[in-house]
Amino acid sequence: MLPYGTISEAAAALGRNLTAGETLWFRYTATVPDYHIYYINIAFLFIIFTLVPLPVALVELCFPSLISRFKLQPKIHLFPSSFLRCYLSVVRVFILAVGPLQVLSYPSVKLVGIRTGLPLPSLWEIGSQLLVYFLIEDYGNYWIHRALHHGWGYEKIHKVHHEYTAPIGFAAPYAHWAEVLVLGIPSFVGPALVPGHMITFWLWIALRQMEAIETHSGYDFPFAPTKLIPFYGGAEYHDYHHYVGGQSQSNFASVFTYCDYIYGTDKGYRYQKAHLTKLREKWRTEDQNGDSKLNQNGKHD
Repeated sequence: MLPYGTISEAAAALGRNLTAGETLWFRYTATVPDYHIYYINIAFLFIIFTLVPLPVALVELCFPSLISRFKLQPKIHLFPSSFLRCYLSVVRVFILAVGPLQVLSYPSVKLVGIRTGLPLPSLWEIGSQLLVYFLIEDYGNYWIHRALHHGWGYEKIHKVHHEYTAPIGFAAPYAHWAEVLVLGIPSFVGPALVPGHMITFWLWIALRQMEAIETHSGYDFPFAPTKLIPFYGGAEYHDYHHYVGGQSQSNFASVFTYCDYIYGTDKGYRYQKAHLTKLREKWRTEDQNGDSKLNQNGKHD
């Protein structure tokens, strides 16, 4: 809720006219309690989780040949019931764990100083804070994820997430409720250390969820804009982690690749990638030699 009764009062307090975005924000939030504004985040999470993976899922189920050349594990084909089971399972965890956590975390959001008032943040402020959030979350997620691949943590908790050895977008948040809560901690550390505006917080949660959906999509689309991001892992990178399964000691990072590189947990992935590159080169050479022999035989005849 803003402390101004009119746009004129807000402009006088800022010492300038409101921008178009600030005017819209004023009209929406002037009389809305802050906790209502924060709880919109719950709706964002649910909408993103439901809609973002849907196009690829529908194409895979209805017209698989259109995107089959981009599929990372082409021999794996899931039935519609598997997609539905995954979605309903995540919805259950969302209702029983994520939703209550969001509700209960509002006092913490206010405590760390995430604001809802005017002025709105600049694009530079939003971008720099989002970068900090991604880097901090990626580092924290790396170590928690790595710990969950040992002993009790894997057998009792993380094993649920690895039921999908060939992941799909809907499986991004498919996990034991305890894992959902624990891995939610690094997501909040960045905004707690570098608090910003509620709009920045919304964008952070939305982009992080969309990133997780992409890396679990099971498809490596060459035209994905995320391929322009330096040190970004992406679908191929994380798919290897699921392909190896519970014994995987590689590719723990959630977003970027620098942690796996620094701590040496990408060696298996890099070895396999180099091996496959050599095999493809060998196959290409053999095909070329075969074509050459066919041409020579044809001339001899």
